[in-house]
Amino acid sequence: MSMNDTLETWMAQEREVAARLEAGAGAGVARPEQVAGMTGLEMMQAMLRGDLPYAPIAQTLDFQLIEVEAGRAVFQGAPQPRHFNPMGGIHGGWYATLLDSALGCAVHTMMPAGRGYTTAELGVNLVKAIGPKVQRVRAEGQVLHCGRQLATAQARLYGADGTLYAHATTTCLVFELRRPD
Repeated sequence: MSMNDTLETWMAQEREVAARLEAGAGAGVARPEQVAGMTGLEMMQAMLRGDLPYAPIAQTLDFQLIEVEAGRAVFQGAPQPRHFNPMGGIHGGWYATLLDSALGCAVHTMMPAGRGYTTAELGVNLVKAIGPKVQRVRAEGQVLHCGRQLATAQARLYGADGTLYAHATTTCLVFELRRPD
């Protein structure tokens, strides 16, 4: 598959997911009663179907969840001039946020009902600048370990031509969620 074919496939998938999300719950935060009893994977799948709201940061930074399965999450982002740093390049925080989203959501898919997580450590390596011709990038997160107290994951940020722009790792603390009142 050529880069143009891959990019066309990515764009078609993005349009399909975006239509589903906007026709569904839209951006926001799910209420505790909406997610009570759901596993992390069930929550992420419901979000991807549009049954639960997706995180508002996705609108702010022009990225969205594209795929999710147990131990894996993929986000697609559109680097824009509004994401530039003072030197005219895509800000490292944009790379980091996209990678952190893929890492965290991959970990989220491994949470049983009643368990949650938070990022304790995030390590990001930027290896190549995202140039002005890059229309889309993907951040793919994969869980390496998920235990009772800690989870670790890794992610790659790459273009439709396979170019690696950044990679990251995380350590997350896993804990029991408080029951809603």
